[in-house]
Amino acid sequence: MARNSTAFRIFVVEDDPMYQRMIRYLMELNPDHEVHVFATGQECLEQLSLNPDLISLDYSLPDMTGEAVLHQIKSFNPAITILILSGQQDVGTAVKLLKEGVYDYITKDSETKDRLLNAVDHVKKRQQLEAEVDELREQLEIKYEFGNIIGDSKAMVRVFRLIEKAIKTEINVSITGETGTGKEIVARCIHFNSNRRKGPFIAVNMGAIPAELLESELFGYEKGAFTGAVSRKKGQFELSSGGTLFLDEIAEVSLNLQAKLLRALQEREVLRVGGEKPISFDCRIIIASHKDLAEEVGKGNFREDLYYRLLGLSVQLPPLRERGNDTLLLASAFLQEFRKKNKLPSLNFDKEAKNKLLGYAFPGNVRELRAVIELAAVLAEGGKITAEDIQFQSVRREDAFLTQEMTLEDYKRKIIHFFLQKYEKDVALVAQKLDIGKSTIYRMLQEEES
Repeated sequence: MARNSTAFRIFVVEDDPMYQRMIRYLMELNPDHEVHVFATGQECLEQLSLNPDLISLDYSLPDMTGEAVLHQIKSFNPAITILILSGQQDVGTAVKLLKEGVYDYITKDSETKDRLLNAVDHVKKRQQLEAEVDELREQLEIKYEFGNIIGDSKAMVRVFRLIEKAIKTEINVSITGETGTGKEIVARCIHFNSNRRKGPFIAVNMGAIPAELLESELFGYEKGAFTGAVSRKKGQFELSSGGTLFLDEIAEVSLNLQAKLLRALQEREVLRVGGEKPISFDCRIIIASHKDLAEEVGKGNFREDLYYRLLGLSVQLPPLRERGNDTLLLASAFLQEFRKKNKLPSLNFDKEAKNKLLGYAFPGNVRELRAVIELAAVLAEGGKITAEDIQFQSVRREDAFLTQEMTLEDYKRKIIHFFLQKYEKDVALVAQKLDIGKSTIYRMLQEEES
């Protein structure tokens, strides 16, 4: 029999002719069911290569026990769902079989039909849910493939190389960079391309949770540990076991909680608030901060021992203003994503719009760029995004450029790079705008290449 690709395949293993006819009739009421009937355990085992979705198995067969058939089925494929039907109401046997992986134990009596139909319905719903979860997980893995972190600037090529190294090992990863540079996206990329991709990815923004609640959020709590703790709650360390725990804005944690974090990471176990028994966990740790943790250690705001425990592989994300033409690559990607999502007609940037994007420093980084592009897509008319559609609404930072501690030579280089980006690397025009010789620009570029 050729299998319908959408069919739900059911094996009925039953030697009693009356129950065999009854079960077959019930299963075939649904036209999406493909039913195969066997009178012996051996006949069923010989056809397991058909990969049934569900097996209804009589516990008392003429050639072997239902338990023996069960073990061979599970040996062939432990994922096959098995329902045991038995003429004996034996609680001990039922409990034993359920522990061995049987989905349900159904006694042959006046309620058999209803229990069997309900069990099949529940199995199908469970398998459908599992399939949806697997599909969503695959979509996430695709979403966080390397190709979805966009950029070909030298700064981003260095980031890609570090991500590749992080994926191949279980080393802790610390991601630093200004707000809006994409730290969580990089963390997700590492997780969904690593050996832990099938496990959970849990992100905790340490700065967004009140200090007095952060400990119970991370470690969990026992019932009655404090007012309002009406039941036990697992913490994020426990929940992320088998996967990755991403601790964002780690620098915001109090020194008191830092000591408890250090112990948890050293011992690979946590103690729930109000608990007495340590709970083991197995998760990869990725941290992120927009602050320089080494500087925070120097200021006394962050424990040095915790710093070295967490540091691992350091990934520094560059600000958008240092990524050159990545700005246009990202802008184009954001535009197409927004256009498709909102079913807008084809849109492109004109030359003036591109120059305006390249000439702006984007203090809000990639996050700000996305917001600017989405607004421009709404404002645009005639299939083109013009300079007028590009509107910057950054929070004003007075003298932000001058607050960076650099040498005069570094400032000069930064200014030249800014104008090179703005005028599409037209050296002659940049030299004219800055009133410097072209040789000065070429010499600077040559030094940076060497």
